[in-house]
Amino acid sequence: MNVTIEENRSHPRLPDLLGAYHLVNQAEKGNAVTAVAELPAVYRGEAEDPAAVFTADTVLLATPAGDELPAGCVVLKAPRGGRAPEIKRLWVAPEARRRGIAKALMAEALRRAAASGAAAVRLTVWNWREEPLALYRSLGFETVSSWDERPDLLCLEKTLEKGRDTARAKTAGPTDADRVERLTPDEVRAHASAGLAALLVDAVDGGASVGFLAPLAVREAAAWWSRVADEAAEGVRDVWAAHGPDGDLTGVVTLVRGTTGNGRHRGEIARLLVHRSARGRGLGYRLLATAEAHAAATGLTLLVLDTQTDSPAERLYRGAGWTAAGTIPDYAADPAGVPRATTLYYKRLG
Repeated sequence: MNVTIEENRSHPRLPDLLGAYHLVNQAEKGNAVTAVAELPAVYRGEAEDPAAVFTADTVLLATPAGDELPAGCVVLKAPRGGRAPEIKRLWVAPEARRRGIAKALMAEALRRAAASGAAAVRLTVWNWREEPLALYRSLGFETVSSWDERPDLLCLEKTLEKGRDTARAKTAGPTDADRVERLTPDEVRAHASAGLAALLVDAVDGGASVGFLAPLAVREAAAWWSRVADEAAEGVRDVWAAHGPDGDLTGVVTLVRGTTGNGRHRGEIARLLVHRSARGRGLGYRLLATAEAHAAATGLTLLVLDTQTDSPAERLYRGAGWTAAGTIPDYAADPAGVPRATTLYYKRLG
């Protein structure tokens, strides 16, 4: 079936999904309670304020075609202490089961983990949960030595092919056409005058306020990307690109690291671009999530960005759990040269 996957740790439906998960889980463990308020504090916090608890993590929700609200969720925990990222809180509302929602959520979580460069993903599952266990086995998870000694809890791990979407062959969906990879400085230079320049020109032609006025010459766009390649070589900027089935670039995002002595804990998301021909299939969210996961994995604790107020990009950032810090009127001109307001956003990673 068709399922729309979105990342949004602030979605108003999420507390209900997590609350239902924990109530059932407590009952299965023989510690049944009747309300979220009676859950152990650590679980109650997740259900009451998931945006605060999962600040550094990727929270995915799945909405079946034709439905208005998400029917399932899963959390991809950011890697910590050198450990692999961990999948937690996979839950599908009982009335929406047997429709492929859990598999779609797992596939997207695996895609994002692979795109972030993770070598493996791990999870735990109670040995009596036969259906989830069967799903994990079908996706290639194997039992490994326990890192959690609670009785009846199995520890599973799946090895990923670094930087690639290894789950694509097992699932079908609109995002299967786009492969997200981190580009080396040499690869940025190789794509500067063609694919990357084309993305920047397409964004400006489409009215996106990304630092340039229209019409943007390909040569000017290529020169900008060549400077980005130099920054990547210096370790100041990371670049990820999405490749379509024909090898053409369909999207890009960059992460600029703070270089001042008091700002090395933060980074800036810059130039999140998706070609107009590739929009509407969640690629912007995937690129953003990839950069966020890498930032968290490499020690950054705060991300910032700015975007034109009331633009489609602003809606994307709000949906991905970013917080508006304020709006500045007439901050930057749009491609036509008209001054527009800009909203500043931030996101805490830990």
